[in-house]
Amino acid sequence: MCLAIPGRVKKIFNDHTAEIEIGGIIKRASLDLIPKVEVGEYVLLHAGFAIEVINQIEALKIFEAWEGKID
Repeated sequence: MCLAIPGRVKKIFNDHTAEIEIGGIIKRASLDLIPKVEVGEYVLLHAGFAIEVINQIEALKIFEAWEGKID
């Protein structure tokens, strides 16, 4: 099992990497596994790679669960 963290794509670079915002923190991640992602979309991050595009509702549910707002 792996842990993947949702984040929002803020900027995409020509080297197939992107700036991803996770709770106000900006991290750089590889887009090699999902090259068609666009700025503003939410992705799941694992070990420095964006591994899947998710919708905003899914991302927000994960954030709420982490904050203990939902069961």
